Amino acid sequence: MKNHLKKGMLAFTLFVSLGANANLILNGGFETPDVNANTWKWYTSNNVDGWDGSTIEVWEDFLGVSAYEGSQFAELNAHGNSGNVFSIYQTFDTQIDSTYDFSLAYRARRNNNEAFSLSFLSNNQVFEQQTFDDHVVGSWSTFSNSFVALDSTTTIKFTSITPSTGTVGNFLDDIQVLQRPTELANSIDEPATIALVSLSVIGAIALRRRKKALLIKH
Repeated sequence: MKNHLKKGMLAFTLFVSLGANANLILNGGFETPDVNANTWKWYTSNNVDGWDGSTIEVWEDFLGVSAYEGSQFAELNAHGNSGNVFSIYQTFDTQIDSTYDFSLAYRARRNNNEAFSLSFLSNNQVFEQQTFDDHVVGSWSTFSNSFVALDSTTTIKFTSITPSTGTVGNFLDDIQVLQRPTELANSIDEPATIALVSLSVIGAIALRRRKKALLIKH
């Protein structure tokens, strides 16, 4: 009996922790500044909440391309070419040795040869890097992975590869970094525990529905 109670409390704790976990990336969907529908506009990075680096081009349903999430997205290879590679980045708070899950959506604009890199930096040193050269024209791709923080702050950085200096290519959207809950990192070693969380949530919903049905009958 006590063992079942312990498992139930663990499932409830994990569910609450997962629900409360917030995206550490500010404006990861490039929803601000707001641009008019069916248009685009370029901004210096200091005018795009959360981001630094090169200029950033923000689109909303332009040329028939819709956002993966929300209503806007960014083009990494932005208007205002200086002849240098395009690179945007954002620094956020982290806890040393904590695990962070990240994800993003990406898409090619002109051709399937487009490519960019995603890097995570600590003290200006790259400790994780991924090259994206598999995105295609006409549909969004997604990617997710995790990293362990090395310092109290971490920087996420996107850098154009192909084209490196041209102003057409490499769409980005729905960039997320979430700290993995301590309960999840320490307690979930088997899929069965994840299933326990799901079953607990489903059971709670079913119980509420049953109570509501009983009230209606009376």
